[in-house]
Amino acid sequence: MEKLWKILTPDQGMVNRICRRLNCSPVMATILANRNIMSSEDLSAFFDSSFQQIGSPFCVQDIEVAAARICEAVKTRERIWIFGDYDVDGITATTMVYQFLKDAGAEVSYYIPHRVREGYGMRLHHISDIAIPNQIQLIITVDCGISSHEAIQAANASGMDVVVTDHHRITNSLPDALAVINPDRMDCDSGLEHLAGVGVAFYLLVAVRKQLRDQNHWSHYPEPNLKEMCDLVALGTIADLVPLVAENRILVKKGLEVMNAGKRIGIKALIDTCNLGKDRIETGDVAFRLAPRLNAAGRMRHADLAVQLLMAQDVGSAVNAARELGELNRSRQIIEKEIIEDIDRYIADYPKLLEKKTMVLSHPDWHVGLLGVVASRLADRYYRPVVLFSEKRLPWKGSARSIPGFDLHQALDSCSNLLEAFGGHKMAAGLSVKPDQFRAFKDEFESTAEKMIHPETAKPTILIDQELNLNQVTDRIIEELDSLQPFGKENQEPLFMARNVQIHFSSQVGDNHRRLRLGHSSGKLLNGIHFNAGPETMNAAKFDKMAFRLRWNHWNGKKTAQVIVEDVDLQQ
Repeated sequence: MEKLWKILTPDQGMVNRICRRLNCSPVMATILANRNIMSSEDLSAFFDSSFQQIGSPFCVQDIEVAAARICEAVKTRERIWIFGDYDVDGITATTMVYQFLKDAGAEVSYYIPHRVREGYGMRLHHISDIAIPNQIQLIITVDCGISSHEAIQAANASGMDVVVTDHHRITNSLPDALAVINPDRMDCDSGLEHLAGVGVAFYLLVAVRKQLRDQNHWSHYPEPNLKEMCDLVALGTIADLVPLVAENRILVKKGLEVMNAGKRIGIKALIDTCNLGKDRIETGDVAFRLAPRLNAAGRMRHADLAVQLLMAQDVGSAVNAARELGELNRSRQIIEKEIIEDIDRYIADYPKLLEKKTMVLSHPDWHVGLLGVVASRLADRYYRPVVLFSEKRLPWKGSARSIPGFDLHQALDSCSNLLEAFGGHKMAAGLSVKPDQFRAFKDEFESTAEKMIHPETAKPTILIDQELNLNQVTDRIIEELDSLQPFGKENQEPLFMARNVQIHFSSQVGDNHRRLRLGHSSGKLLNGIHFNAGPETMNAAKFDKMAFRLRWNHWNGKKTAQVIVEDVDLQQ
């Protein structure tokens, strides 16, 4: 699909002021101005990320009530049940809260539902079949619960208290829980709407630790070091694709430090099985190597395998679990490829499908646990909202993924009368539909998209930070770019554009990657890598335009400059 290349043009006076304040290169100053990080206060907060910048957790609605109730349950050894979700955000939140409470001396257990057999969220049968027989007295949900109205009512009727921690969009009213900790609440002015589910749970633990400290509880138990739990926060936050700004930036930055120190046996084993061959784990490694393996547990079998890895206390069990996750991930990749090939064949047979604003498909053989990742790939490839359903069980379960500028949650809400259930946020959602409502939903969703998708958002846009001749690239610039990490949503890795780039050497790596030596007609040559190069670019000797990123390539304790080719244009 044709893309629009747009070069950002920040105010030059502001770029010059940033240069003087930081004594940095114009390239660095331009990037900061593009991200609206310009005032002395903003610059200081961005570069001096520390826990001192994280505000009090007690600004979050209901968190004081929740913390007090949890402290009471810990002190009196009531039976606490953590109910989590099966994605990386839920897995890390479950692990973190469980370990914290266990270390505090609590009587605690956890439960994560089976993605295929049970689906998302706490249901009535979880209360009747598990919580009541096990005499649970306090339930804490993590990364879920905001839509579990019936289950929470059943828990209340059985004499249990429920504390909900969640970050998903609130569709209707709040559940009737003792406390509902969700920064998305209309009456919560904490400004923490960007937190992932694990981030919300982390804030709750900060409050619980403070209250237990005030009650002198830590004179009997070792006080948990919450910084050392930030590796879990970083994993869940990066995997859930929430904005890496403000508190998220701090938590991820600290979490990556903990991760790179190798303190958690399970994460170290997971990193080792990935064979990354580098000295430092970055956000991209988490997003594309670690998170898919953790997610594979819930998609292919059961998320508890990932929790067991993260909780592992000995190297042997950690290595075994990490290897098993690697095998599950390979199986996931094979099945995912089969589904995509299935859809490609269908599109080839019915090309008019691509004339629509949306793509809504179903199939009796599709693996429900893989629909989200397939929908994401299709949304990127065809640049339109995608909804995929598996017809294996009734009602049909589905996953939806969006494109920038299209509020998926809002669109699904407008079609909610045709759905059995749905939940999620702007870019991703889960949903279910009865077979006899599928066609009506498909038509209504398309009609909604026609109203919501405007011409300026219908075409993918490549936002270029600055045009940069490869001869201008220096070690200083790459070092400055490195200081902008961690990269992620709303702090994207800087993207540059160069014209008339000559390919001086090329070799194919794998099926569709290309290793390069590139430069202009005169001047320096740089090493480059072009991942997922299309067949039309695999043998190109020149790029008229090249969108690229600059990184250090860390290998065997050394670092060298590397160009990461993101996109190319072979014609002016």
